[in-house]
Amino acid sequence: MQTEENILNLYDSSLPELENIVQSWGQPAYRARQIYRQIYVNLADDPQAMTDLALTLREHLTTETRIGTLEVVRVQSADAGLTRKALFRLPGGAVVETVLMVYPDRATVCVSTQAGCAMGCDFCATGKLGLLRNLSPGEIVEQVLWAAREVKHLVPEASDSHPKLPQKLSNVVFMGMGEPFANYDRWWQAVERLHDPRGFNLGARNLTVSTVGLVPGILRLAEEKLPINLAISLHTAADTLRSEMMPVNRRYPIAVLMEATQTYIEKTNRRVSFEYVLLEGRNDSPEQATDLAKLVEGMLCHINLIPWNPVPGMPLSRSNRQRISTFQRILQDRGVACTVRVERGVEIAAACGQLAGVPVSSP
Repeated sequence: MQTEENILNLYDSSLPELENIVQSWGQPAYRARQIYRQIYVNLADDPQAMTDLALTLREHLTTETRIGTLEVVRVQSADAGLTRKALFRLPGGAVVETVLMVYPDRATVCVSTQAGCAMGCDFCATGKLGLLRNLSPGEIVEQVLWAAREVKHLVPEASDSHPKLPQKLSNVVFMGMGEPFANYDRWWQAVERLHDPRGFNLGARNLTVSTVGLVPGILRLAEEKLPINLAISLHTAADTLRSEMMPVNRRYPIAVLMEATQTYIEKTNRRVSFEYVLLEGRNDSPEQATDLAKLVEGMLCHINLIPWNPVPGMPLSRSNRQRISTFQRILQDRGVACTVRVERGVEIAAACGQLAGVPVSSP
């Protein structure tokens, strides 16, 4: 008799694994391809909706498998409904958050790879939780498919500023709760599942992973065949300050990190993005901007400046607009490609560094 614990989650199965499963039921392998297409192309989350399958096979799927394990606890909206944050409860009780951001030209979902995080960055709400557990490939993929359904059914009121919005999810960023490279194998299985042209078929260049700077993960990604985008959390060019802000720097100091990054660039010929959270009076001075420019001089990279988003209980302040503009100008004057991230979802704690698995009241 099947129990909740051993019922197969279809999101955790690759296509070859699914073929083995349906063949064990006495069904031909092509039925697995039909199921796979229903899940990843038609976004079906109920076997009974798979009407191209025989009723007996649908019953098999209903009784012996499940399509997803995440429980939607709450969905909050901001930015006229174009930013949506979902709070999911995982089997076992831990929670994660996922953020969908819809723009006129794209729809991006920010996905979690762990419940909590062990990295302990002092400006990040997730890091205060510690690591609760890793997510499975299926739990990572399921967040993306939730967002794809949201986009598909999003019918905003037409307006002058948003006359037409995308009806399909276009980008996935692994920048939610957790450190992807600390859950590398499961995360990469999710990447392959989302990229698979037989299913969800998302282009590799539409996938971006963010790391705090786990050097082994950076070097491992350099050897992967799929050319996904890499973003590295840097936040300062000074080892002492970075070690205070990000404990990972004590293990992989800036010189080691930059050497690994250069190796990655040479092997892949792909541009790296450095994320830089701006904190008032801590890492936003003109001198620190100059040091940053010197650190990345000649490197195939881009600096993404991120005004710090408020987190309750943290004695930090975001840089004001003037300091941000000055910092950006110094970088640009020295030939460094640099932009300031557009803020989305701050009021529902959905912005960078705010995810903590705690629902907040909508305004």
